[in-house]
Amino acid sequence: MTQYRKLSEKDIHPELFRDFIRRQDVTDCWRKENGRWVIKPDPFVDDWSQEDYLTLVRCLRHTAASGGFVYAAFPSESLKGFASVEPGLFGGEQKYLELSSIHVSRDMRGQGMGRVLFRAAAEWARDMGARKLYISAHSAVESQAFYRSLGCVEAQVYSQEAVEKEPYDCQLEYNLQTPG
Repeated sequence: MTQYRKLSEKDIHPELFRDFIRRQDVTDCWRKENGRWVIKPDPFVDDWSQEDYLTLVRCLRHTAASGGFVYAAFPSESLKGFASVEPGLFGGEQKYLELSSIHVSRDMRGQGMGRVLFRAAAEWARDMGARKLYISAHSAVESQAFYRSLGCVEAQVYSQEAVEKEPYDCQLEYNLQTPG
């Protein structure tokens, strides 16, 4: 049975990710052209290097240390999924909190772990006073299908910082006022 738990800054270290498989083989992505969303072929492999994992550890530690939320899934002794939400409301009336990451190890995808992680992140954000989760999400067709199945839609207000950081991401939001 999978154990889920909130992680503190001290829980997060490179060894935690030793059995985590980030790899995603992408074939098609969503792109906005002339104001319309279309699917375009864009084959590539998305994976993380050792340096990427070290950056991830630094980011997740910072999130936990600054009052954000880091939540992880352990179906055995190994971490196989995680989600994080940054502290600090933004977006004016939207009252967004940012879902800064949600990832499930390749060997565990399609089993519902991502949904559990997402719901925990949404519940935490709602408890922190947010009205919506903001998600700068990978544009791969499979990633977008996951978010859409949860009820995410295109963001009403785009975070310029997110767009500049990842120009091909889809900017989404999830209404926390609607039961998930």
